[in-house]
Amino acid sequence: MDIKHVPGKSKDKVMLYALSTCGWCKKTKKLFDSLGIEYHYIDVDLVEDEEKESLRKEIMRWNPRGSFPTIVVNDQICIVGYDEKKINEVIGK
Repeated sequence: MDIKHVPGKSKDKVMLYALSTCGWCKKTKKLFDSLGIEYHYIDVDLVEDEEKESLRKEIMRWNPRGSFPTIVVNDQICIVGYDEKKINEVIGK
């Protein structure tokens, strides 16, 4: 799986499940970059078909709607969609 790492300052483990064509996903990445947050992300639509099913199951575990972006923080908190206020509350500190 092609999980990308973006260096930055963060005490949190941040995983972003995104689509390469999703405007809200791009906006989330830009917000993370502007905040200097370290995060990992994967563009699910660019993954090989055999890996998509396992990714889909992982996303559904956190976000039963399976929508994007799905952000998982410290394997405990899930933020669904672009929610700048919640992102700042949870990881933008």
